[in-house]
Amino acid sequence: MLTPGLVSITFRKLSPREIADLVARAGLTGIEWGGDVHAPHGDLERAREVRQITRDAGLEVAAYGSYYRLGKSEAEGLAFRDVLNSAVELGAPLIRVWAGAKPSAEADEAYRREIADEAARIAEEAAAAGVGIAYEYHANTLTDTNESAQDLLERTQTPNITTLWQPPNGQSPEYCLEGLKAVLPRLSNVHVFHWWPTNKDRNPLDAGTDRWKPYLETLRSTGRDHHLLIEFVKDDDPENFLADAAALRRWIG
Repeated sequence: MLTPGLVSITFRKLSPREIADLVARAGLTGIEWGGDVHAPHGDLERAREVRQITRDAGLEVAAYGSYYRLGKSEAEGLAFRDVLNSAVELGAPLIRVWAGAKPSAEADEAYRREIADEAARIAEEAAAAGVGIAYEYHANTLTDTNESAQDLLERTQTPNITTLWQPPNGQSPEYCLEGLKAVLPRLSNVHVFHWWPTNKDRNPLDAGTDRWKPYLETLRSTGRDHHLLIEFVKDDDPENFLADAAALRRWIG
């Protein structure tokens, strides 16, 4: 089943309650709460508050969008234990983590092993708490190309490690679909937007219907549940979000 929702960092200036009310008004069902503003890492009281706000709005927590970077965050003072504790208090089934801090083109074999080893370590810790790990699918990390993303997944076969997916900016629909199909067996959630031709060109989601149609058909083929989460909207405008949410609901049917 494909279920529609929002990535909360789309509206960093809004409070968690304002976001939950907006998502409910839009007719969506879930929220990926961000770990930078709305549910800061290690602030357990805030995580519990956001969890209750989500429930009171009749919504579900789709994931915890942490800003934990493999190969970097621990060294900079962000302990994964703080991230995990927040996710547990938030009631998040999944933690989004970043797959390193350098582009795959600059990653040698030693760096790839380092990232994979740390991913396995935190995944084991998360599994003990009943939480999954999902790689952010993003530029300038080890998921910035189809080939590198697949390599990372092959190196980390831990059962509770999955990946997110989003269309890589500036790539053809054919390349994007190829990448989606490659990660499909390990796919959890999807970040939804229509930026074209660059990430500075935010377009209404409805304008991307033709590009997204084959992605949606592919997602439905898994027979599994996937949250489709709107991430960023034109001009950061809540009214544009409501229009995008209506388009996403039409797509899902």
